[in-house]
Amino acid sequence: MKKRSFLKLLGAALPWSASSVFAQSGSNKTIRVIVPLQAGSSNDMVARVLCAQMSTILGQSIVVENKVGGNGSIGTMEVVRATPDGYTLLLASNSPLAANLAFTKAMPYDPRTDLTPIGGASLTNHVVMVKGDSPIRTFPEFLAYAKQRPGKVSVGYSTTSVQTQIATMNKQAGIELLAVPYKGSPATITDVIGGVLDATLTDPGNALVHVKAGTLRALAVGSLKRNPVAPDWPAISETLPGFDFPSWNALVGPARMPRELVNRLANALAQAQKNPDIIANFAAAGTTNLVMGPDELKIYIANETTKWVRLAREANIQPE
Repeated sequence: MKKRSFLKLLGAALPWSASSVFAQSGSNKTIRVIVPLQAGSSNDMVARVLCAQMSTILGQSIVVENKVGGNGSIGTMEVVRATPDGYTLLLASNSPLAANLAFTKAMPYDPRTDLTPIGGASLTNHVVMVKGDSPIRTFPEFLAYAKQRPGKVSVGYSTTSVQTQIATMNKQAGIELLAVPYKGSPATITDVIGGVLDATLTDPGNALVHVKAGTLRALAVGSLKRNPVAPDWPAISETLPGFDFPSWNALVGPARMPRELVNRLANALAQAQKNPDIIANFAAAGTTNLVMGPDELKIYIANETTKWVRLAREANIQPE
């Protein structure tokens, strides 16, 4: 068989090959971007803002779908099982893309091998929040309050990264916070306002809205330095030295995506991140762009996975 004929047959046998996927701009097939957290989360906001711009750049419809559950694993597994043709993608946080390996014994996937890195999306932090009329006004006061009530001060969390931050506070401050699992950050906010929880950690966007409304009070941010969007909020590291838990989001796809396709999506993402409206929207939510190509993101995910396993063990959290 001639080489040209063989290659033609091979292309026909691979419906998702680079030669057929996204062959023409303006394809009428819709791209699905799965967000494994609830609507209203920071992850969801980032996905909707970026995907709207990427849709324009690619000339294709993009829909964002929330698939919640299993600390992000339900939505992630839908992408892991998908055909690597670029029409099912995942825009997720560091929990399903790195941290979850530290907390789950029988993880159904490995983010380092079962997903294709496309590009970084955003970088932010979490904010420790209490009810707006709480007598606790500062983070040191919060630690003192918890020290007097071991095991009774409840803090809601919806991701493994926040769970680790709570455990690290316990270890560094010599306290015993009661970590309470939730399916999403918005639900923890509702229960802090309602008095069901004493505190939670949420994204700066939600924090800013509720602080302005007077329903919540911000005590401190989880990154090493203060967030420039809210410089009056101290960093936890100012009380607990070295405390540093940045929160990030990235765009990935199923394993074995053709490199030509990955590059096209990565370029559209990078172009979208330069849009002034996106930069402004991110800034209003206390978020910045995480500019990172496929190869750099691959290394980043591997390093972050190693880091989270170490942090979880240092915080005495064992996989379940």
